[in-house]
Amino acid sequence: MSRLIEVLDYQGHWPAAFEAEKALLQQALGEAGMTIEHIGSTSVPGLAAKPTIDILAEVESLAALDVRTEHLMALGYIPRGENGISGRRYFCKGSERRTHHLHVFQSGNGQLISHRAFRDYLIAHPAKAHEYAELKRRAASACHHNSGTYVALKADFMTKTLALALDWYVKP
Repeated sequence: MSRLIEVLDYQGHWPAAFEAEKALLQQALGEAGMTIEHIGSTSVPGLAAKPTIDILAEVESLAALDVRTEHLMALGYIPRGENGISGRRYFCKGSERRTHHLHVFQSGNGQLISHRAFRDYLIAHPAKAHEYAELKRRAASACHHNSGTYVALKADFMTKTLALALDWYVKP
């Protein structure tokens, strides 16, 4: 079954949906979870996005997280291992219509900074966020619900914008 890929105008309820899920995740992760943050396009006010809440969790230890996997599964999360990114634990919720993606990294992993920088850069640069929204709309229309194609159509923008974001993020 292929996943439905649609890009919607920004929805004002996305931050509240994140906060509700965060409370559940804090209970499920227990002491293993250090921080839980809203990332991805739904975390950027005004940005069009796929209606999937992306969540970044930082843990002290992946081993401590792995022990809590059953608690995440009880919330409906499906573990996907590293899913292409070394040092990550990735979980998704929902099937054809994914509702949440959970990206978990051990403290000190550079991916934590990358996710935060990209989010914060788009928030601070509305013109770049608008450019990204238009690209996502075109990619969703052209990909025929193929997630690999959708990601590929955004790859160049993502690479270039992440480089800008990281440079901007680390400046004092």
